[in-house]
Formats: sequence, C-alpha cells, structure tokens
Amino acid sequence: MRRWAIIEDMSHESPLVIGIAGGSGSGKTTVAREILSRVGTENIAYLQHDSYYKDLTGLPPELRKDINFDHPHSLETELLVHHVETLRDRQPVAVPIYDFSTDSRTDRTFIVEPRCVILVEGILIFAEPDLRKLFDVKIYVDTDSDIRFIRRLPRDITERGRTLESVIQQYLTTVRPMHLEFVEPSKRYADVIIPEGGRNAAALDMVVARIESLIK
Repeated sequence: MRRWAIIEDMSHESPLVIGIAGGSGSGKTTVAREILSRVGTENIAYLQHDSYYKDLTGLPPELRKDINFDHPHSLETELLVHHVETLRDRQPVAVPIYDFSTDSRTDRTFIVEPRCVILVEGILIFAEPDLRKLFDVKIYVDTDSDIRFIRRLPRDITERGRTLESVIQQYLTTVRPMHLEFVEPSKRYADVIIPEGGRNAAALDMVVARIESLIK
C-alpha cells in the first residue's frame, strides 16, 4: 500500500503506466479486462506482450517447432518498450497482430490511441528491466500451478489450434521451466500481488478504486 501512497503524490501530466504480470493461466487477462470494464476503455490504452512475438514466417517448420515461446528472447520487447514510451508521449501506436495458429506475425496492425492510463499485460513483463522501469504500478497475479495448467489446456486447444498432446508437451518442456526461471522470480518486483486473479473481488475493488482516484 505504501507504493500507492507514493504514486498519489506524483504529477500525472504523463499517463499512469500499469503492468500486470503472472504465470500463464493465472488470470491476469481477466484482471486486465475487469479494470478495462470498470475504469472504462476510453481511459485506458491496453497492450498485451503476446502481440509482440517475433515473426517466424521465414523459418522452416522443422526449426520453428523448436522455438521456446516462453523465453524472453521469443518476444520483440524493444518494440513494446518503444510503444509504451510513444503512448506516454501522447502519440498513437500500431500494434502487431500475431497468429498463434501459424506462429507468425500477420501483415496487419491495430491502432492504440493514447489515454490517461497505459495498461500492459504479459507473463514476462517484469522480467525485462527496460520494460519494468516504465511501470508506475506493477501488479502480479499469483495462482497455483495446477489451476494455471487447467485453465491453459482448453484455451490453447480451442483458441490456438493445439492438440492435447502438444499442450502437455509444451507445458513440461518450456512453460513450467521458464515460469520457474523467469516469471516466478519477477514477482519480487510487484507493488501489488493479487492471489487467484479475477476471482479475488476484494483485491480488484481496491485496485480499481485506486486507479480511478489517480486518474481523477
């Protein structure tokens, strides 16, 4: 709570930049959507780290299957940093659109306009020093690993065109090891930790109330 008190004394001529991190399936997207719904999309510029996966279009399929998508090197974080800085300077950005069914970046983008709050969400955003230092508030969504896997399984099958076997294999070979190496240690940078994500109504009420008070 001390961190919020410090931020309340800040001048907000620049947008308030909030990061939401947590393991895959932790509920961080649910938290982000709840904030968007309750604070208002007209007040928030929303960026997801997942949009910034590197383009693998030219990589042969036999090499593409060996890419570790849960390692920081698989993401073009430099572009995300640039976009946050651009939005903070009150300029719009063109965010890439990534196709998870083909593991490739499309040639399309969507425009995000500057707002008084910049909300950035992703599993690795606190593990990146250049990105981490841009956040005024860092929120970590903390959920048990078994719950996270259960949530991830149907999502990857229905939304990303994966098979049951491939989701399990990816979880064991990259998702879990990278979570232990990068995501879990980044929790120490958080200003606010929300257990159980979007199901924690009390924590969400506190976060939303604080954001609303800051932007007013």
